[in-house]
Amino acid sequence: MSLSKTPTQDKDLEIKVTVSRYRNIDPGHIDPKHAQTDNELLAEIGYKAELRRQFSTLQVFGVAFSIMGLLPSISSVLAQALTGGTVGMIWGWFIASFFVLLIGISMSELGSAMPTSGGLYYWSWFYAPEKWKVPISYIVGNTNSVALVGALCSVNYGFANEVLAAVYISKDGDFTLTTGKTYGVFAACVVSHIFITCAASHVCSRLQTVSIICNLGLILLFFIAVPIGTKINMGGFNDGKFIFGNYQNFSGGWDNGWNFVLNGWMPSIWTIGAFDSCVHMSEEARNATKSVPIGIIGSISACFSLGFFICIVVGACIRTDIDAVIGTAFGQPMAQIVYDSLGKNWAIAFMSLIAACQWLMGASILTAISRQIWAFSRDNGLPFSKYIKVVNKKLSTPLRAVWFGGILSLIMGLLCLIGTTAADALFSLYIAGNYFAWCVPIFLRNTYGRDKFIPGDFYLGKFWSPIVNWISIFFMTFVIIMVMFPSGTTVDKETMNYTVVITPGVMLLAWIYYFAYGKKEFNGPARNVDDMTEYVDGEELDDDQEIIVINSATGEQVNPADLQLNSLGSTEKTV
Repeated sequence: MSLSKTPTQDKDLEIKVTVSRYRNIDPGHIDPKHAQTDNELLAEIGYKAELRRQFSTLQVFGVAFSIMGLLPSISSVLAQALTGGTVGMIWGWFIASFFVLLIGISMSELGSAMPTSGGLYYWSWFYAPEKWKVPISYIVGNTNSVALVGALCSVNYGFANEVLAAVYISKDGDFTLTTGKTYGVFAACVVSHIFITCAASHVCSRLQTVSIICNLGLILLFFIAVPIGTKINMGGFNDGKFIFGNYQNFSGGWDNGWNFVLNGWMPSIWTIGAFDSCVHMSEEARNATKSVPIGIIGSISACFSLGFFICIVVGACIRTDIDAVIGTAFGQPMAQIVYDSLGKNWAIAFMSLIAACQWLMGASILTAISRQIWAFSRDNGLPFSKYIKVVNKKLSTPLRAVWFGGILSLIMGLLCLIGTTAADALFSLYIAGNYFAWCVPIFLRNTYGRDKFIPGDFYLGKFWSPIVNWISIFFMTFVIIMVMFPSGTTVDKETMNYTVVITPGVMLLAWIYYFAYGKKEFNGPARNVDDMTEYVDGEELDDDQEIIVINSATGEQVNPADLQLNSLGSTEKTV
């Protein structure tokens, strides 16, 4: 790159060219309205840009929407949803989804104000009292990382069950479902996710567009094919009273009210989750202060509405003997519903398509996991952080974080070998851990950090914001307690909810590790913004780098209108 002066320039003007991803920032003062670029705001937060911003607003939305994977997710938890009959399934979904949307709105305000991949633990550190900043940030970062791995395990466990259900149907029941086979399919799925997530950032971003199309196409097919099949093969639909007003209790001892809450709310809470993935992708998002809240609120709203209609279709098309559907030999109530409506071949095809979309869910969530793990390692929050935080510059992908998250999920997934009850703990671990990690920064922002909050492009205002935030805080606290309850009143090794052991156990181990070793390495977010570096003639620049011209004599920035920069080669950069 060469530098030439215009004829009006002073011949004695000495200039130097520097390269930076930020300019005119005030370290420690984070103002999303002041920052002129995404990377300038990231520098105010304290980090240099190491990942390319390849994700559009649609693709940020796609990460969360793909992870939610609406129809595959509902299929995975349909047995629990039907514990309260069609009423528990439909109205439980509606009520819980409304509160989940409020959580998303609260998180969107934080994500718009400070979009960074380690958002949850960073926000906790930023808003916490000085004495507790570091330990609170550490526990949130650790819990969020483990919870996201639990989410990957639960998604891929559902995938394994769907694949095996399709095999069971194709062999007309001449196939034995075992925990070993389930883990084998689970492990193969995780390994495939590792390899696809190690691809370049632009490949992962395009995968989200594919996932949106596949998930919406599958839902549309379900809305058309299953009702037609039910009309033709089952003689018609269930009436409105059965769909919307016929409450049944298959919980095994809980009274109607608690069963409605415990089992009716959980499917929505589990399905419409991991929308914090938009936050974890924020350092790869273009126009992050807007795309992150749009991704969060848009994905929740889409799943809220579409999921409600899916539940209605299920209620209309399911056979009236719901207990038999819950206990189907296929291992998947959705497989039984499709089989009853459309027959064997369609059931195999549907379960295969559902499994394919569920596979895309896993790929998306491992992408989000790797970014959270990478961000936490960047701040030395995990063992072996100096190895994990390395970014492959050619692919702009944290490859080692991908492998770390994948291997950790293979280890946690060994619970599948114990049985269904232990595997179900992965579902609850994902909920309890994430809700804790979501609740803490929202609570701190509305208490100790109330005066430090500077809103971004998305903000409800001084009146509605605290109302929505406090409702979210109370709901999340309630859910954390709720997911610790067993499915029935009789508790033994087969019905025990191991979440009450695993989730506090993870937090306890995190505390022990922190005080024994972690506090020596983790001191909160580690600012890594480098100074501006002098440009060397002929050096190639990244797409997201900026050119700044400085007067060597005064140290002041030169008006770009007075200078012209021309590149030698294919790349052109103009001040």
